[in-house]
Amino acid sequence: MGIPTAIRTPSVTTDAYPHLLQPLNLGHVTLRNRVLMGSMHTGLEDRARDFDKLAAYFGERARGGVGLIVTGGIAPNIAGWVSPFAGKLSWPWEVARHRKVTRAVHEHDGRICMQILHTGRYAYHPLGVAPSKIKSPISPFAPRELSGRGVWSQIKAFANCAALARDAGYDGVEVMGSEGYLINQFLCERTNKRTDEWGGPYENRMRFPLEIIKAIRAKVGRDFIIIYRLSLLDLVDLGQSWEEITTLAKAVEAAGATIINSGIGWHEARIPTIVTSVPRAGFAFTTRELKKFVTLPLIATNRINMPDVAEKLLAEGTCDMVSMARPLLADPEWVNKAKANRAQHINTCIACNQACLDHVFENKRATCLVNPRACYETEVLIQATTTPKRIAVVGAGPAGLAAATTLGERGHRVILFDAANEIGGQFNMAKRIPGKEEFHETIRYFSHHIVQTGVELKLATPVTAEQLVQAGFDEIILATGVTPRTVRIDGIDSPKVLSYLDVLNNRVEVGPRVAIIGAGGIGFDVAEYLVHAGHSPTLDEKLWRKEWGVDDTFTRRGGIDGLKPQPEPPARQVFLLQRSDGAPGKRLNKTSGWVHRATLKMKRVEMIGGVHYDRIDERGLHITLGANQRLLEVDHIVICAGQEPNRTLHAQLAILGKTAHLIGGADEAGELDAKRAIDQGTRLAAVL
Repeated sequence: MGIPTAIRTPSVTTDAYPHLLQPLNLGHVTLRNRVLMGSMHTGLEDRARDFDKLAAYFGERARGGVGLIVTGGIAPNIAGWVSPFAGKLSWPWEVARHRKVTRAVHEHDGRICMQILHTGRYAYHPLGVAPSKIKSPISPFAPRELSGRGVWSQIKAFANCAALARDAGYDGVEVMGSEGYLINQFLCERTNKRTDEWGGPYENRMRFPLEIIKAIRAKVGRDFIIIYRLSLLDLVDLGQSWEEITTLAKAVEAAGATIINSGIGWHEARIPTIVTSVPRAGFAFTTRELKKFVTLPLIATNRINMPDVAEKLLAEGTCDMVSMARPLLADPEWVNKAKANRAQHINTCIACNQACLDHVFENKRATCLVNPRACYETEVLIQATTTPKRIAVVGAGPAGLAAATTLGERGHRVILFDAANEIGGQFNMAKRIPGKEEFHETIRYFSHHIVQTGVELKLATPVTAEQLVQAGFDEIILATGVTPRTVRIDGIDSPKVLSYLDVLNNRVEVGPRVAIIGAGGIGFDVAEYLVHAGHSPTLDEKLWRKEWGVDDTFTRRGGIDGLKPQPEPPARQVFLLQRSDGAPGKRLNKTSGWVHRATLKMKRVEMIGGVHYDRIDERGLHITLGANQRLLEVDHIVICAGQEPNRTLHAQLAILGKTAHLIGGADEAGELDAKRAIDQGTRLAAVL
């Protein structure tokens, strides 16, 4: 029999989120609420020298009130490494570094589990092993097929790793059985072609995870949490059927697991699962259905980022806990703010992936676009100043907002100027793009944070260099943003030509056939805006699943078997053009760029590289491709050809002999890099 299921305890929580803040009794331990900080690799797990930083990172989240934390993936042996010398726990001398982490969490009355992750064929090194010798599309290395004895060796490694985790002070482990890693590879015909007792019929294929759970339970005893991460939707061909998944779930419960966590999609799946265009809690329907088959506490996951979303899932009985990884990267005080009924003050994860997952895939330390202190808690210190200054910040875009509020937090007297009637800068364009509605949340957060930190806000207030000098500020920070880059094409003054500002800010009506010049991030955003005509599938779960070909009837293997995407017809015919050779969009962010490209492809956007722009006339846009000329008969041409830093005020201040700090787009225009802008603003404000 499994560990006792959740025991309800009397409510001791606030009226706002009574289910979310309800304790969860697991028998031998009671979690203080229903919030799980889900596993996410940060890069700090991979070197012993970084464990002090890792401890500070998790300690801050424990202090913020999280009920249960799960670490990033730790391999049980060298074969299971994500990459050479990645995080591993297989020897007694590796335990000490982990005690720093568990001690930091327990000091704040938190609970923490270590995730045991064996990559299998996803290993980015030549020592990987798998049920069958089948190379994955995301690693250049083919795995070695495990022998029967080798399978038992891996099971023993999982159990040994769990025992060492217990020695390190962890409250439990999470066994990573989803996302296409080793255990998931044993479960699916796609990657398991074995004919022995570990392959063939599903009862053979599911032996591997069950033997792992039994071996771990035998090693660690009953007073230790075992979370099993179960793939509820593989989203790949030859994935598991729903009948197989429920059979496994019941067997996992019987084998001794404490909690079942939901896993959604393999890393090689071509359906987005975590980017910002995925509907909030868009995959929780799978956890709700699984509740019919097991009695263990179940955790819902993916795109749950605000307390009202989590509360609704729990109140409706969809799950017993909610998993959030990136939202707690964005705001370590998430739970405490919910408990104090201050959800409007939560710095919400916008699921951009630009500083977290993109960094991990680039072998950089993870952090967060909206919270650049994440994983830098010991380095970016926001401390009260002993010498308050009077500081002007010009520009209330992401960089200026971050700088002004951080300065206010530290006790400086800050005046924030902007010529516009609202804060947000370029985010006010981003929030209008279908699939980027989360950008509203960042603006909402800063609007409250300005008040909370005592920043004096002056909107609709253009400010001159003379005024700034006469006001006698101790420091001046310029976050004056960018201006669109002009392009030289014959006929550029045609009434057919619009800038992206005309389309997104001024809401100029655009005709049914459009050419977009420039295929960077802004060009892709404008294309999405134009093909959707303002109707966002992100706000309609059913429509989103239909557009991407996700089965929600539990009848198709892997959640997709034979089901094709059924996108809504595009609102306009769009041509997306770039001067440079190659396919447009290759320079977009790694974890989300493919989603943008796939979305536009489904909307029949013609994406063309290597374009020479000849001229614009009443018939449309004349271009040359190689040796061939072509006329695009369009109603409008939208210019998205980059930006230039707006440094006019900086130059005027210099003439008057006043030094000012440049941050954000005013410092470097780039592709409107909000990650760099917020980081720059925060780090400057931390040291002034």
